[in-house]
Amino acid sequence: MGQKRKKTNIIDSTEIKNASKNFVRGEGPDLKSIQDKKLKRELIVREKHNAQAIRSAAFNQLLLPEERGCLEADEGERTLKFKQTEIVKHVDVGSARKHFSLALPHHGPYHCAYSRNGSKLLIGGAKGHVATFDWQTGKLGCEFHVKETIKDIAWLHNRDYIAVAQKKYAYIYDGSGTELHRLKNHINPVHLEYLPYHWLLVSTGATGYIKYHDVSIGKLIVELKTRLGQPHSMSHNPSNAIVNLGHSNGTVTMWSPSMKEPLVKMLCHHGPVTALAVDNSGRHMVTCGLDKQMKVWDARTYKESLSYYSHRPGSNLAISQTGLVAVSFGGQVQVWKDAFKTKQKAPYMTHLVEGAVIEGLDFANFEDVLGLGHSKGFTSLLIPGAGEANYDALELNPFESKRQKQENEVKMLLNKIQPELITLDQGSIHRMKVEDLEKPLDSLDHKELVLKFKMKGKNSAKRRFHRREIHIHDEKRVKVRAALEKVKNEKEGIVEEPRTILDRFKYKEA
Repeated sequence: MGQKRKKTNIIDSTEIKNASKNFVRGEGPDLKSIQDKKLKRELIVREKHNAQAIRSAAFNQLLLPEERGCLEADEGERTLKFKQTEIVKHVDVGSARKHFSLALPHHGPYHCAYSRNGSKLLIGGAKGHVATFDWQTGKLGCEFHVKETIKDIAWLHNRDYIAVAQKKYAYIYDGSGTELHRLKNHINPVHLEYLPYHWLLVSTGATGYIKYHDVSIGKLIVELKTRLGQPHSMSHNPSNAIVNLGHSNGTVTMWSPSMKEPLVKMLCHHGPVTALAVDNSGRHMVTCGLDKQMKVWDARTYKESLSYYSHRPGSNLAISQTGLVAVSFGGQVQVWKDAFKTKQKAPYMTHLVEGAVIEGLDFANFEDVLGLGHSKGFTSLLIPGAGEANYDALELNPFESKRQKQENEVKMLLNKIQPELITLDQGSIHRMKVEDLEKPLDSLDHKELVLKFKMKGKNSAKRRFHRREIHIHDEKRVKVRAALEKVKNEKEGIVEEPRTILDRFKYKEA
């Protein structure tokens, strides 16, 4: 009874050290050679945070329950030759059901968008057909026809609200297909993007304006004039919520609602930028142009990393959670693996939709699925290794219940980030000056700290308001009396002689 139990560690420290080698960024700065004490102290704190982050990342990697898998070809074979029919035959029944096609030839071409947790699918045809459904079970959410041309679609903060860019305005519908709002400020929208952490619906269209609409309060926050005409493509950076626009002169501009001018303006192609996308980490940006090139850019240094030549200009781009890049050329789609690391000789997978033109591309989060919206309907493809195997239920839960969805909506609204905090540098917010907060109160200069002692109630807000009202009423009373006296004199026929400067020296009889 008196013996003490020894503490046993589930994971050995040697395993953590071995796993941490995958996250080490290299040799740190030489702190001994730095003479500036302030800079040295700041670097020491950052190195401690970095070491703690590496240790926690290594610990989490050892506890991950799943690992993503990819296609591996035998010697003499290539993965791009594998067809969807062959993949479906060799996977389990649950995965095989995720490959399907919807024949909708009368309302296409279709745009497609998966919800943030990957459980719902939204499709919108160019001729006005809109539908939402659970793509895994086939349960229909809503289906309606707007009887107008549809340019783009987007999910809002949850699976019960969608935004549709129609012929003249942008509209918001609920889960049953009922029209809730008509956004008259969004005139002739062509592209839609939604910033989930800021509750902002962003649109741009034929007018050349980029407009930010706050969905939580239902007001237009700001509209910015690009001065470059109608953008050909639009995407946002998931890491810092910067909106990227591709223009007809081959440039890509980056926008924030707090600035009237673009934060960055890059010359990417020798023709119009037909498509662009940014990965989840915000480090890489992929663009396609009319010059038949697909380029990979470093979003931190704004320099070109890699470039790929294609036989046709790319029309759509999508990047998965694991970094797979999907690009469409007419009716063909190519998926590239490790496109950010080294230049690949051939794509990872390909698929051809015969006799159709692909209009929409989107990866489903936490699933190895790529959705294609084309002129014949919709097709779901199996792309092994596209989805993240481990999910954070506190961030995005693909298996959330109705009660959890309600709670997450409240939490997201409480944690809403203001539009003024959208900046290129993500770390600029927490680097604030705190020197004055660390100083003791006695060390402050008397000029900086002035204490005012006031009588209670003498200068309250209520008294200031009444004094201001009295002053306003006095001015009004004088004006009214002067007007009444003028009317009275006109009725009695009294004409006032014009006064001069010397009138005050005249003798006045009693």
